[in-house]
Amino acid sequence: MAAEALAQGGARVTVHDAMPSAGRKFLMAGRGGLNLTHSEPLPDFMPRYREAAPMLQAAIAAFSPDALRAWSAALGEPTFVGSSGRVFPKAFKASPLLRAWLRRLDAAGVRFAFRHRWTGWDGEGRLLFRTNDGQRPIEAKATVLALGGASWPRLGSDGGWVDILAAKSIAISKLRPANSGFTVAWSDVFRDRFEGQPLKGVALTIGAHTVRGEAMITRSGIEGGAIYALSAELREAVLGLGQATLTIALRPELDVAALTTRLSGTRGKQSLANFLRKAAQLSPVGIGLMQEAAIASGRPLALFSPAELAKLINAIPVQLTGVAPIERAISTAGGVTFDELDERLMLRKLPGMFAAGEMLDWEAPTGGYLLQASFATGAAAGRGALEWLKR
Repeated sequence: MAAEALAQGGARVTVHDAMPSAGRKFLMAGRGGLNLTHSEPLPDFMPRYREAAPMLQAAIAAFSPDALRAWSAALGEPTFVGSSGRVFPKAFKASPLLRAWLRRLDAAGVRFAFRHRWTGWDGEGRLLFRTNDGQRPIEAKATVLALGGASWPRLGSDGGWVDILAAKSIAISKLRPANSGFTVAWSDVFRDRFEGQPLKGVALTIGAHTVRGEAMITRSGIEGGAIYALSAELREAVLGLGQATLTIALRPELDVAALTTRLSGTRGKQSLANFLRKAAQLSPVGIGLMQEAAIASGRPLALFSPAELAKLINAIPVQLTGVAPIERAISTAGGVTFDELDERLMLRKLPGMFAAGEMLDWEAPTGGYLLQASFATGAAAGRGALEWLKR
């Protein structure tokens, strides 16, 4: 996006990419359909960026979700709004959009230099790249850094830039996993039976924060859309206290009284699991979660009264013991603090150097917010660099 903005303004642009080809993480983002942005109005959209929202406001207002949809359509990939409000290209893939984009950049004169990993500066202040042919210095009148966070390092974003900028006294908030899973010490029986099983229509709560949606049981813990929406609160609790209690409501649309009534009928010869499945419409994995909670309490689930079962159904405590590794997180929290940047996204201590995307200190849930801010800050940094060049 920065390259496109610069090229449109008449600058000669080369994109130096550490990887052998362009857009590898972009293609990874498209594996589930490429959720480009979200259709909700900006007053609802911006709070998704939490405390970074005021710093991202100008960039996203200048390249809004509507502008992103128009940009995609101009590349021959019109978009549609899904039932959840998320926006996708009609092709539902990243590769056609990326190919069209690269063709347009090529036509605008943008060049790509692959297998060029930035390692800092040489003694003359030139950019220094590690290539297959050794170190290569490059002189540039303006530079946009779009180096990503530290999730999925095999796709290029390994956080190696942190030490380079820190050595120049650039303040950087520690990189942490965002939109990540969490570890749980499941019993062997639960893990073996329910790994890969979804929890649908649940409500997840930590403290004062509740999100409704879906989650997925993994062999080592729990992940999924509703977990990602709470990942910042869950992560800070786990990192601060060593663990956190996530509360799961399996039937959030029913109160305890309604559930108690349903569970007060005669069980007869039915197994408890079958009774819970029929009386409360619980899934096997939900009943398994109740069994896990009962085991942790030291009291068999079969001894719970109807009222106790009803209460547990919508307040299952799950102890999170850790955060999944940053390498497997969807995105990264932390990065270059906004105090280090001027309104053009230029590093105040390094005139002519701009920064954009996930390497800045912001985070957002999945739903299109991640790509939207990456697109918007890339375009903003490109415009800022163009202004710098014209001066």
